[in-house]
Amino acid sequence: MSANVPATRPPDLMVPIRSLGANHRERIAAHLKELDAHDRYFRFGFPANDEQIQHYVDGLNFDRDELFGIYNRHLKLIAVAHLAYSDLDHSKAGAEFGVSVLPHVRGRGYGARLFERAVMHARNEGVRTMYVHVLSENAAMLKIARNAGARVDRDGAESEGHLVLPPATFDTRVTELVEEHLAHANYQIKLQARFIRRTMDAVAKVWHPGDPDRRSHKRETAEL
Repeated sequence: MSANVPATRPPDLMVPIRSLGANHRERIAAHLKELDAHDRYFRFGFPANDEQIQHYVDGLNFDRDELFGIYNRHLKLIAVAHLAYSDLDHSKAGAEFGVSVLPHVRGRGYGARLFERAVMHARNEGVRTMYVHVLSENAAMLKIARNAGARVDRDGAESEGHLVLPPATFDTRVTELVEEHLAHANYQIKLQARFIRRTMDAVAKVWHPGDPDRRSHKRETAEL
């Protein structure tokens, strides 16, 4: 079976996706714990509680697997994808994809964009098969998998998508490098912007201690 893998496209500057390392573990946990019971059910196959989510995050293997995230301008993770490999040798491994997107930013294609990013990375790592194991009622994730050309098999309450990946190309390798570089630069800009905002808030608090309207706590939240 050949996959209808989406054609590589120029990096989307509006959706900077960066690789997440162990130093992002705390933010990954905070992101997942913000999901409600229904979203946790879709993401993990059961309504995981905070303790179970923390156990999952503590056990993430950043040496073997790959995690990707989308940060908003306040450095809050609004979408996270986990590409879990079955073997340390990626060229001999299959890869399973899982994703979560916070409710207030859904409908913007972040899940599909993260899937594309994971597919490209898996191809560049030599992976030949990518899996999506989800609940059959998770229509959004199944649509993403089918649109990418995956064969989806349903077994009662669960479904599994199989996507056969073509080999990496010069284009996929260069595109991934460019996207990661742009996402890292975007993250650094957001870090600097947050420092400036906090500095301005501190100054405003000194000059106008009793006037909260003069401070900048009314800034928009949860937007890129």
